[in-house]
Amino acid sequence: MTSELKVAIIQSDLVWENPTENRAQFERKIATIPVDIALIVLPEMFTTGFTLNASKVAEKMDGTSVVWMQEMAANKKAAIVGSLVISDRNQFYNRLLFVHPTGKIEFYDKRHSFTLVKEHEVYSAGTNKLIVTYKGWRICPLICYDLRFPVWSRNTEQYDLLLYVANWPTPRIQAWNALLKARAIENMTYTIGVNRVGEDANGHQYAGKSAAYDCLGNCLTNFENNKNQVAILTVSKPHQDTTRLKLPFLKDQDIFEITK
Repeated sequence: MTSELKVAIIQSDLVWENPTENRAQFERKIATIPVDIALIVLPEMFTTGFTLNASKVAEKMDGTSVVWMQEMAANKKAAIVGSLVISDRNQFYNRLLFVHPTGKIEFYDKRHSFTLVKEHEVYSAGTNKLIVTYKGWRICPLICYDLRFPVWSRNTEQYDLLLYVANWPTPRIQAWNALLKARAIENMTYTIGVNRVGEDANGHQYAGKSAAYDCLGNCLTNFENNKNQVAILTVSKPHQDTTRLKLPFLKDQDIFEITK
């Protein structure tokens, strides 16, 4: 078990529907990260941008980008997280992969499809919440639009770290800021959100505003708007556990069941 976890957040522009270029740019950024990093977090659909052209860019679970994530994780001796367009069982998924340094893969399929742009007509929704155990930390990874639905992220599993990978557009960036902080406070957990920057092929602008919060809602990062940036932070399990003992709000949670 590791009492502290050093995390690298990579906020980056994305080359539209070009996995080769995107892998290359992230590989360059990952090469600059210190050797003692334990976890590297990339944005949603980090090889393509948020595209609905799934049939054009989708990869299999043994595809080039998945193998690349395994190679990067092994080289850096760190877990890597990000989502890809995946084709599996004749369906397309916006799938988050948590790749361990050993090459082991755990995955989560985005539950809440962004119906405003008809994501649900292209990608099949996931039904299972994922809790990853890594270096003694319990980690809950989610994707973009999931952020708007607090029931799905409710910390009934006593997880230690909540992750969101995203392509969250600039016009609604205040919602991103407010909801990330709210998820940290209500779940009494470290919460990290990694968003992209730049403009996609559909003209949508992304300001980034990636951020990390502690369990009391204090911001731990200082990302600049519209800037490619790598931030390193350390999260402390003893600090969080002590805070939860002093402020045992999670014990007063409502009991509920989620209908799938």
